Amino acid sequence: MSGVIVTDPPKAAAEDVEALARYGVATIGEAMGRTGLLGPGIRPVQQGVRVAGTAVTVLSWPGDNLMIHAAVEQCGEGDILVVTTTSPSTDGMFGELFATALQRRGVRGLVIDAGVRDTQELREMGFAVWSRAVSAQGTVKATGGSVNVPVVVDGQVVHPGDVIVADDDGVVVVPRARARRTAEASEARERKEAAARAAFAEGRLGLDRYGLREKLRQLGVTYQPYEEYAAGERP
Repeated sequence: MSGVIVTDPPKAAAEDVEALARYGVATIGEAMGRTGLLGPGIRPVQQGVRVAGTAVTVLSWPGDNLMIHAAVEQCGEGDILVVTTTSPSTDGMFGELFATALQRRGVRGLVIDAGVRDTQELREMGFAVWSRAVSAQGTVKATGGSVNVPVVVDGQVVHPGDVIVADDDGVVVVPRARARRTAEASEARERKEAAARAAFAEGRLGLDRYGLREKLRQLGVTYQPYEEYAAGERP
């Protein structure tokens, strides 16, 4: 397989990335109309970590990490490396040595639709990873691929320069052109949730706050005292 390494693609503005970093993946996904979320198969290696950055994308042959080596050169401060393969793979394509090189360049984390290894070392060095699998299985460096081209990761298209936000709940991709708009929508949703949180803390029910009692009535859901319900169940 031949390929291409695209240099210096446009990226989302740093201020928009930092604005999005204030919000969780779930909030951002909801703010975008429940779009942009990678599937639940991409899971964090660590817990209690949230990162946001601009995507440097990699398309590799399965079981071959040559193009990750090529991608390191294209990475810089504030980036997140996003790796996928041309067909499904769970081999351990990434480990501590890659993380060391990327940390040196200011990269904030990795999202990979394949396997990683050296997970204890990755946690100890504070390099955040979201992966399809954990596997000690090694790889080769033999086949060409591409860097900084559009890729599909677990059902979502990721373009180089898009914003990636990842936390304990998963990963969301925000298209570069929508970054500022999405940050503003996320802020509005956060304010709305804060008001709901305060109401629930005071004891108010979601049934009342969201007007759901009428919805239950429209759906034909009724309330019935236990004795009456139990009597109706007897033969």
